[in-house]
Amino acid sequence: MAIGKTSGARGGALILVLWLAAALAAVTLTLAQTVRTELERATTALESTQAYYLACGAIERALLYMLWGPPYYAPGATSLRFDFPSGEAVVQILPEAGKLNVNFSPLDELERLFVALGAEPARAAEIARAIVDWRSPAPHGPTLFDREYLSRTPSFRAAHASFQETEELLLVKGMTPELYYGTIEPGPEGAWLARGGARDCLSVYSAGGAVDVNSAHPAVLAAIGLGPGEIQAILATRPLRDPIQLQGLGLAGHPALGRLRLGGGSVVTLRAMARPRLPNGQLSDLRRGVGATVKLFGAAAGEKPYHVLRWYDQVWEP
Repeated sequence: MAIGKTSGARGGALILVLWLAAALAAVTLTLAQTVRTELERATTALESTQAYYLACGAIERALLYMLWGPPYYAPGATSLRFDFPSGEAVVQILPEAGKLNVNFSPLDELERLFVALGAEPARAAEIARAIVDWRSPAPHGPTLFDREYLSRTPSFRAAHASFQETEELLLVKGMTPELYYGTIEPGPEGAWLARGGARDCLSVYSAGGAVDVNSAHPAVLAAIGLGPGEIQAILATRPLRDPIQLQGLGLAGHPALGRLRLGGGSVVTLRAMARPRLPNGQLSDLRRGVGATVKLFGAAAGEKPYHVLRWYDQVWEP
């Protein structure tokens, strides 16, 4: 009986040790997973911060290149790529002169624009009417669009004044984030193509009237009355250097010819997308974007050759 009791005690002790070992292994695995997760989180935060400052630096360098001109920047260029020791950044250059002014564009022009951006005709017409209602003086009572906005949570009324920022379009009835920011769609041969949005086509800073033919989005060209063939001819020829080139594209006598110009305007939007470089020399998969809308005065302006009208700490690119 003594031997049996001793064997039972040893067996119980062995089972207890096994349970303790399993518990310690579980605690160790949980701790290791937590440490790994926190390390990955810290690494992502570090790379995000690096990418942010890379993008900020890229915008500042792009502005300098634009002020210096050739050979650093060729007028009409739509982007600049910078390869820094700590990463890479691409700056997209969007002159506001190539956009329609959201506060002055007529109803039919806005409707054609949103159809060109991919909206169904009925939705495009609704958005165009809602934009005109938003910027029109307030009537004595709420409009049909106001009643729609007042039924939402939180409720609001249309400003019934000029748009101060194009982001206000996200509040307009019928507008969606996809229509405003743009999307990515499958193209020919399996390639993915970016479709621009309203933010690429509408502005509160453009003078209205004629648009810069070299920077205008294809949807803007469609909005002013150009057909698909004429738009493709312009895109294939850009950048145009002389107004006579427009005549050579078969636009002589076209009603939309008076809506096109070369250059013009001193306000430009820059969007920088940056990727930090990893210790092994490869670029990180993480991307971070910033943007700025800037009024350029030129290098001859002295200490303040430009003024930042709007800074975007976060820029989303489809």
